[in-house]
Amino acid sequence: MPPPRTPERKLRHRLAELRGPEVQAKALDARALAALAANPGCRRRAILDGAGVNKAALASALGSPSVFGQSQFAFVRGNAFEAKVKADGGTELLRLAHEKLDRSAEPPTAARVPDLTAPGPAGRLERTRLALREAAEAAAAAPGTWTLFDHPMLALDVAGSPAFLEPDAVVVHPDGSWTVVEIKSFPMLDGAADPSKVGAAARQAAVYVLALEEVAGRLDPPPRVRHRILLVCPKDFSNLPTASAVDVRKQRAVTARQLARLTRIEEIADTLPEGTCFSPELPAEQLTAAVESVPATYAPECLSACELAFHCRDRARAAGAVTSLGRPVRAELGGLTTVRDVLAAAHGQAGDPDDPVVAALRRAAALRAEALGTAAAAAPAAAREVAPCR
Repeated sequence: MPPPRTPERKLRHRLAELRGPEVQAKALDARALAALAANPGCRRRAILDGAGVNKAALASALGSPSVFGQSQFAFVRGNAFEAKVKADGGTELLRLAHEKLDRSAEPPTAARVPDLTAPGPAGRLERTRLALREAAEAAAAAPGTWTLFDHPMLALDVAGSPAFLEPDAVVVHPDGSWTVVEIKSFPMLDGAADPSKVGAAARQAAVYVLALEEVAGRLDPPPRVRHRILLVCPKDFSNLPTASAVDVRKQRAVTARQLARLTRIEEIADTLPEGTCFSPELPAEQLTAAVESVPATYAPECLSACELAFHCRDRARAAGAVTSLGRPVRAELGGLTTVRDVLAAAHGQAGDPDDPVVAALRRAAALRAEALGTAAAAAPAAAREVAPCR
C-alpha cells in the first residue's frame, strides 16, 4: 500500500505534471530568483519557475526564441577566472577578504576548507549546514581561524517551493561572522566596474544573504551574516583578481519584500485547467493555450531577465496593453489598462471627466491639437514670405 500523500508530496506531483512526463526540472538559481523578485506580480513566471520548466526551450517551442543568457565564451572565461581566484586553498580570495572587509582581524594563513561533498542537492544542503555550524563553533573556540566554503549549497523558500542556491563562496571570519563572495568575469577598471553589472551582482548576492540568514537563524547563538559582500573581478585588462566590498542591505530588503509578495505556487496551480502542461514537446497550439492560461505581467525590463519576454511582449502589444510602454507609464494611467482606453479617454469618447487621469489626458490632447493647428496655420504663411527662386 503506498504511503499517504502529504501536501508537500502532492505539490511536487502537481508540479511534475505541469512540467511534463519525464522532463527534468530546471533548478531555480539566484539570478532567476532575483529576476522573479523584481516582478512579483507575474504569476506566469512564478508557476513556470516553481515547476522547474525550462523557459528557454518553452520560448523556442512557442516560436519566440530567447536570446537571454550568458554566452559560452563568457561562461568558460568566468569558470577559468574563478578557478584562479580559488587556487591554493583560496589564499588570494582570503587575502582580498581580509584587505577589503576585515583588516582588524588576524591575516589568513592556513584556512579551513571543509569538504561539502554529498549526494543530491538536499544532501549537500545538510552537509553545508553542518559545516557552517562547525565553523561557527571553531571560531568561538579558537579565535583567529578563517574558513572558506567553496560552492556551498543553500536553500530559500519561494512561494511555498524550495529553491536550492549555490553561491561562489562563503567566508567565515575569525570573529565567526559570515560573508558572501561573488566572483564575476567583468573587469574593474581603475577600481570601478560597470554600475549595471555591479547592481545585478548585488541583487544576486542579496538572495544568497537571505538564504544564509536562514541557516544562521537555526544556530544558537546565531552568527552575524554581513551585509557587505565581497565582489571579486579581474583587475583592469589583466586576469589578476581584485575586489570591492558592496553593501547589499537595500537589495536584500527589496528582495525579501518582493519574495513575500509572491503568490504561493499551489494557489496558482489550483487555478489552472485540468491537464495543463508546459512540456515543449506538445503541439504549438496546445502549448500556447497552456501558457496563456496563466496571466503574465509584462514590462520592458523583462527583456533582460526572462526567456519568455519576447512572447509576452508580442501578446501585450497585440492586446494593446499599456504595460508594454513601461511600469512608470502604467502607474500614471491608473485604471486605464489598454491603449484604446487611453485614446478614447483623451478624445472625450469614454472615461469620467472628474477622474484626474482622464482630465490630464484630455488637457494633453487639447494642447497637442492646438500646437498642431498653430503649426499648420503658420506653414502656409511662412511659405508665402519666402521669395520664389528665379
